[in-house]
Amino acid sequence: MRRVLSTYLFSNQPLQRDMLAAVGRAGIGEIELFSATGHFNYRSEEHVRELQHWLEAAKLSLHSVHAPMDRSTGRGREGGAPISISEPDKLRRIEAVDELKWAMEMAEQIPFRYFVLHLGTGREPLDARHQDAAFNSLEYLVVFAKQRQVMLAIENTPGELSSPQALAEFLPQTRLSDLRLCFDVGHASLEDGIQASFDPMRERVVTTHLHDNLGEHDDHLVPFEGKIDWQAVMQTLAEAPVELPLVFELKEPANGGWQNVLDRAALAYARLEKLAEERPAAETD
Repeated sequence: MRRVLSTYLFSNQPLQRDMLAAVGRAGIGEIELFSATGHFNYRSEEHVRELQHWLEAAKLSLHSVHAPMDRSTGRGREGGAPISISEPDKLRRIEAVDELKWAMEMAEQIPFRYFVLHLGTGREPLDARHQDAAFNSLEYLVVFAKQRQVMLAIENTPGELSSPQALAEFLPQTRLSDLRLCFDVGHASLEDGIQASFDPMRERVVTTHLHDNLGEHDDHLVPFEGKIDWQAVMQTLAEAPVELPLVFELKEPANGGWQNVLDRAALAYARLEKLAEERPAAETD
């Protein structure tokens, strides 16, 4: 199975060459770039070229890019003004779409397959105004992505607007056939549960976000270090029409120590792969 690590693990600080080298040494072959300008300046052609060299040196490829969620100007991922493609105000919505297009333009220099995005910030209600705004944004973004051989993958997030059921009902209404989904296991576990969340999304899921939690907050822990049943997760993911990558979206501890998280992540990948291998034999019994 494909091992992918989101640079969300390092997003409280600028992305560095040694971080990607450590990812490669941990037996991980691909990354998802987390687009926070304090973490990585996706607007800078120089920084994008530098990232390309770092990836080549670490023997990594770029699986996906996570869309920016704010216009942060600080050192890491915190403190920016939230942006939302479902913003009813036209000017703010256009600004949000333009910010996402900046991040997506990286595909012209470093090819990647999926651009993972949120419909909103999590505070928007499920109503016609916000859905119409999201549709207007996605019309532009789908075309922009297709021109760069990128596919949009909308993530299930807490809140009404981007719940699995809401996404399952909204996407067919847009008639935008190129839209796909990213299944976030941690979010699903905190809302309706893994299976109940996956079922409405199943036919359009192409990528994942895997992280654990203790059942109350979005902790972004290493799998097997929280309360999620990962055997059930792997059984559920196997129901998708395509083989899904294992995209770990982990959080660095407050006291630092991302290298230790990487070491534990490598062990978690191996355990998940073993669960995936054991599943067919278990079904035959």
